[in-house]
Amino acid sequence: MAKSRKATATDADICMKLYELRREAEMRKARNFVNFQFHSRGVNDVLELMQATGTKENAWARQVFSFWENASSLILNDVVHPDLFFAWNGEMVFVYAKFQPFLKELREKMEFPTILAGVEKAVNSAPEVRKRVVMVQKMIAKRAAKTSVAKSK
Repeated sequence: MAKSRKATATDADICMKLYELRREAEMRKARNFVNFQFHSRGVNDVLELMQATGTKENAWARQVFSFWENASSLILNDVVHPDLFFAWNGEMVFVYAKFQPFLKELREKMEFPTILAGVEKAVNSAPEVRKRVVMVQKMIAKRAAKTSVAKSK
């Protein structure tokens, strides 16, 4: 991934097009499910979701994962400037942060070593983005703690 070039208007156009694709009705449902409705207590919850073929939840998870894998390929192949991409977009970082704790075991159990591998490589390519992952994981943990406290009352 070359960072020697400056971001261009073409890079900005690509970022805008990715944003527009995220606004499509079914994609909004998929993103809402993956980002806010699906809460995993461990790798088995993620594995169950990924193996629930034929369900809308499985389709939504695959849609979100493949969207971000495709977007990450643009970064990794120097089609879009990574600094601009990550400045415009935090959702890929959020998705990675949410599923990163389960990726190693999920890859082994699914015998699918490349699931979210492009996202992982793109996110880990920049120290400032890796710091955002840690920050997001702390935020997710706080929300989970608040949710479990609220449910126990």
